[in-house]
Amino acid sequence: MIAHELVPAPDPVRCCEQLADLPHRVFLDSAQQGSPLGRYSFLAADPVEVVQGKGAASAGALGRVRALLAPRAATPIPGLPPFQTGAAGYIAYDWGRTLERLPAARFDDLDLADIVFGIYDWVIAWDHEQSRAWVIARDERAKDRGVALVGRAATLAPQRSRVVPQEQLERPPSYPVDAGAVDPRLGLRSSFTHAGYLEAVTRVREYILAGDIFQANLSQRFEAPLAESPWDLYRRLREQNAAPFAAFLDLPDFAVVSASPERFMRVDASGHVETRPIKGTRPRGIGPEHDAALGRALTESAKDRAENLMIVDLIRNDLSRVCAPGTVRVRELFALEHFATVHHLVSTVVGDLLPGKDALDLLRASFPGGSITGAPKIRAVEIIAELEPSARGVYCGAIGYWSATGDLDTSVAIRTAVARDGRVYLNAGGGIVADSDAEQEYRETLDKARGLIDALVAPA
Repeated sequence: MIAHELVPAPDPVRCCEQLADLPHRVFLDSAQQGSPLGRYSFLAADPVEVVQGKGAASAGALGRVRALLAPRAATPIPGLPPFQTGAAGYIAYDWGRTLERLPAARFDDLDLADIVFGIYDWVIAWDHEQSRAWVIARDERAKDRGVALVGRAATLAPQRSRVVPQEQLERPPSYPVDAGAVDPRLGLRSSFTHAGYLEAVTRVREYILAGDIFQANLSQRFEAPLAESPWDLYRRLREQNAAPFAAFLDLPDFAVVSASPERFMRVDASGHVETRPIKGTRPRGIGPEHDAALGRALTESAKDRAENLMIVDLIRNDLSRVCAPGTVRVRELFALEHFATVHHLVSTVVGDLLPGKDALDLLRASFPGGSITGAPKIRAVEIIAELEPSARGVYCGAIGYWSATGDLDTSVAIRTAVARDGRVYLNAGGGIVADSDAEQEYRETLDKARGLIDALVAPA
């Protein structure tokens, strides 16, 4: 492994633009800096190999990634950001169907791969705390290429489109969103009517009262025209709604735009695991006093605390499948964290992998995340497939890297949109419990989507 420091450290956004003509550009962007979660950013493009698959063909895709990383295995260079070449990309929510016998969504009109990972022999890495950056590479040749790409003239992101055979375009229902909820200029539509979402919440509550589940995460999918490039949308999103696990994935047929606040799974080279589930949301207030009152109300909410604790218990059980006995513990419970448009309740669960277990074992044991499914997880996922019309795709999956050093860090792909063929698609949802108020749950989905919805309104 070779590291070459870039002095002065270049601007990450400008660097990403300079690589716009390269395939499979992946920007893992800690846009919200000033906290430990926002310390590092990574940029890579033009992978030596791409691993992808859908449905049954995706079942062994991460095993293929593991096999490609094996000959690249390296000892971490101390003091540098933890992604030191390796794999980066996404795992779609629907990959969970390869782990358990689960029903498919009624509509899969976007037809996205369930796994897309590039294998990168060089990566540009930033340590924002130190204001330093490096090209980290597998060998001298890869290092020279990465260094040469930094500082060249910026290029415009190419516009890509994909022609899909008409027979593949069976689409889910689509309804206009209430005009009072969003800017009518957007032409925003949803997979649910307002009343339809309330009915779905009621159906979840009926399953809970019948003893099927304790909680299920129910989402609606929004869509709108996109007249600009996905990169323009991402730049505005990161400025208006900075997030520690933001990401921009520029793939051949579509782009992924994400401003996730939530870590899914992190494991370091020593096998130490950390996950930070979010459960509990309130909108930001108008003025400091109102904002503080909303945050305080969230921390004091018995419903939100119970919901958070339920998911923490589920995740502890997931980690116990691959972590050493006695190492799984809750390091922090019900922490209040603040983002541009919402407050969240966040807990932190840690553990240490058993000898012989690695990042792939961890992902198989814990995917999809409990915070975006419910409890018990398998039954909750079945109910989600019954009630949500469209496949979730990247939404509620995971985005991140698996380093050649063994380190892995992934986000939960919430606050995440897919841009494709002149349209943008984004989901937002929330955990439904026995005492959920359907109207409040509907409003919470709009609160959570607010950052992306606002970013869609380009300045005049």
